[in-house]
Amino acid sequence: MKYKIEFKPRAMKDLRAINRDDAERILVKVRAMENNLAGNVKHLTDFEPQYRLRVGDYRILFDIENDSVIVYHIKHRREAH
Repeated sequence: MKYKIEFKPRAMKDLRAINRDDAERILVKVRAMENNLAGNVKHLTDFEPQYRLRVGDYRILFDIENDSVIVYHIKHRREAH
């Protein structure tokens, strides 16, 4: 299934605060989710958003709605709880 990636304003703000190398690596992994949700994706229980993708020390928190992946936050692992 092909997914459309959507970044919420907060996620864009989070991304701009991350150093360039890490931000580029995060974007590559998020874009890869357009075609495949495999990898370090985990369904979270009792937490919103419902999914997280692990990219190095960063966690991308997102939901899946119909054919869209909606990215809400990009946080360092120490802040993602």
